[in-house]
Amino acid sequence: MERGEYRSPVKRRSKRWLCVRVSAVLLLVALVVVVAVVLWRTLGHSKDTFKTTFVTRCEAFNGYDCEKIWGAFEQAYIGRDPCQVPVEAYDPLIAASPFQPACNRMMFWSKTKSVVHKFTDKRDCFVTLEDTMLGTVLDELNWCGKEGSNETFTTDCPEWAQCDNNPRRSFWNRASAAFADAACGDVTAMLNGSIATPFSPQSIFASIEVKRFNSTRMKTLNVVLVTQENTVSNCTNASFKDLQKELDKGIEYNCKEVTEAHILDCASHPEKPCGSCL
Repeated sequence: MERGEYRSPVKRRSKRWLCVRVSAVLLLVALVVVVAVVLWRTLGHSKDTFKTTFVTRCEAFNGYDCEKIWGAFEQAYIGRDPCQVPVEAYDPLIAASPFQPACNRMMFWSKTKSVVHKFTDKRDCFVTLEDTMLGTVLDELNWCGKEGSNETFTTDCPEWAQCDNNPRRSFWNRASAAFADAACGDVTAMLNGSIATPFSPQSIFASIEVKRFNSTRMKTLNVVLVTQENTVSNCTNASFKDLQKELDKGIEYNCKEVTEAHILDCASHPEKPCGSCL
């Protein structure tokens, strides 16, 4: 514009208003695109994300064909009602990746997951189910299928107690049975002394694992009762009589009380022998 030329204020305001409207439309379009991408990634690619996690965790262990194991795992629940996945649906998975016996080092637990893994994460004294390849791969994950779909879903899946044959519950029941089948030598079980019934009939340990212990492979069951200041149970708890009755004849039974503070302190001192921790 040359000096002295006059431009109408109305025209200037119209152009500014047009710019504002264009900017708002562009912002709205950008927002829609972002939301669409997020939905596409979280919903449309839940299977890909889940599979990536599965395979990546699996590949951290040497000697496994992780794609083959994924296929054996996926067939258990894909296309099924998420409340109709029986325990035996995971038989091909267990066959594809059987548990290797770790005689004298196998650790079972009930209502003590936190303290058990704080200990095993720092000390290579014992092996829990969650320390195995399958246990590590699927620990804390959620998954299910849907009838008529070949997708893996990670949301809107049944809760643990919602139905007996949901994919997660059936997997952990089947894996627990297989892990117990491999138990050999001196076996340890860490139970909770802060509850009234440390050997609860409803627990996986009582209802599945103990029933699979076999005296031809297993010599001793050493129960470690984890105690606190508010401990309500000790090794004379009546539920342990039920445990001893369930044990296969020929398996020796021992029980001792150990404070959680002692276990965690020992976990932080690798120079201490494993035997002194429990």
